[in-house]
Amino acid sequence: MRQLSVVGEILIVILAQTGFCAQSQLPIPAGQLVREVVYNELNDHHAHGYWRYWVEHNTPKETWVEEQIETSEGPITHLTLSNGQPPSAQAVAEEQARLQRLLTSPDEQEKHLREYEENENRIGRILALLPDAFLYDYDGDENGCYRLRFRPNPSYPAHSIEARIFHSMRGTLWVDARYKRLSRLEGHVQENLDFGYGILGRLYKGGWFQLERSQVSPTEWKTERLEIHMCGRALLVKSFARDTSEARGGFSPVPAGMNLAQGMALLHQIEARNQAPAQSGSSLVTSTTFALRR
Repeated sequence: MRQLSVVGEILIVILAQTGFCAQSQLPIPAGQLVREVVYNELNDHHAHGYWRYWVEHNTPKETWVEEQIETSEGPITHLTLSNGQPPSAQAVAEEQARLQRLLTSPDEQEKHLREYEENENRIGRILALLPDAFLYDYDGDENGCYRLRFRPNPSYPAHSIEARIFHSMRGTLWVDARYKRLSRLEGHVQENLDFGYGILGRLYKGGWFQLERSQVSPTEWKTERLEIHMCGRALLVKSFARDTSEARGGFSPVPAGMNLAQGMALLHQIEARNQAPAQSGSSLVTSTTFALRR
């Protein structure tokens, strides 16, 4: 009997070390956990700080890297690499012309802010779908996260095209167990999705997306990687495909309340720092940051 007891103890230790997720460790239903996660995400979404980071965009045809700074008037970006090389003279000229239009044209600034706010609102709407549009089951632990499988909730009324596309997916959701924050999300289109009985368009099965997020401060999480691979047809004849990936990194906080011009000035200071000796460049960007804080 003692041997059986020892074996039992060993099994318990092994299960604990491998991250086995016992039901006693899951005090709330999976759906309620997702609801709490979405509350945390939306609260952060409306009360976030401002950050600087690099963004690498990849498509089947090209790759480019930008420095990006978040401002109160929307993000401002500066091209740093194109297909692994410094931008050509033509690309630099086009970039300068784009930024000049943005900084001097009220119409361009209004359009820029409107597009940014629409994108932010879209993210909020998609997050808000999670608790009701899907059914969830716990599927174990992984790297400090609860892993949940999700599938469409058949009783959810997905009325908008946006909601119908998202609701058509099955996948996996990873929740940081300590902070109850969204860590990773993967979704796959399981069946062809028709709009207007196929007359308006069709989203083909097999498409997928992946979102990964990381903690950048005690209270904030940012998207670290986004992959979208979808294809379909619009209005019977026009085919479309979205095959892109985006990676972000180097997150560092910047002063809140900057406008586009201040954000652009800080980007220029960062570029000057990268081109100058490290010590002098460091003091330059620091003094600029302090000035913006004032």
